[in-house]
Amino acid sequence: MCRWAGAVAFTALWWWAAGRLLFAPGAGALEGAVAAGGWGLSVLPVHCLPKARADGALAAGRWRRAWRAGRPRGDARGTG
Repeated sequence: MCRWAGAVAFTALWWWAAGRLLFAPGAGALEGAVAAGGWGLSVLPVHCLPKARADGALAAGRWRRAWRAGRPRGDARGTG
């Protein structure tokens, strides 16, 4: 419940700042900083997980093994 209240409060603060920037001729640096900060938070990758914990994560070295599997036998460099 407290998390939702905080989210609603920050959302209202951001909309206030954005509205002041758009419609109030005297809007200044405070409103600009709040609006830019809120936008900056919205582009953070907050739903990312470490690769090892992600659903369907690929094992380390998978691409290297697949690359080696496609090489002809006896060709160590893959140029033949």
